[in-house]
Amino acid sequence: MRCAAPLLLALALSASAASAQLRFPGIIPRRPAQPPQQQQLVGIDALRAEFVAQSGSASVYFGGDSAMLSPGAKATLEAQARWLRQHPTVVVQIEGHADPSDTRDHAIAVGARRAQEVRDYLILLGVPAAQLTAVSWGKERVAVMGASDAALALNRRAETVLVR
Repeated sequence: MRCAAPLLLALALSASAASAQLRFPGIIPRRPAQPPQQQQLVGIDALRAEFVAQSGSASVYFGGDSAMLSPGAKATLEAQARWLRQHPTVVVQIEGHADPSDTRDHAIAVGARRAQEVRDYLILLGVPAAQLTAVSWGKERVAVMGASDAALALNRRAETVLVR
């Protein structure tokens, strides 16, 4: 009798499925869907997510034709520096950007000044220079399309990008 119980259960389940198919032709009963599992971030993606979560942002913004750090930018960079000092094997690239209203050459120069200013400030805050590189993208990689003041302001930035 003990061996027959699983067999009887299997027959009952298949009869139930067959009955459902008779009542609803073309419909095959399924098991309930499993709840979706959140994708686990690993490696550099996990570090990037942690970096942004703990420092508040990977970007700092600048005014007009300026590379001067605002108090808000300095606060963000201080949080970034804390994280980077705790992760000495992480290498970052500081990417300087300009708004698309500048000429190409001028945008590259402004982006370079912004990236260098951020790099210098992070070094001042105790991040080893070997952990930091700086590059200018000028107006080649806009964050926001458009010519409004708000769009232009969002493109005048420096981003701290985790490389490895």
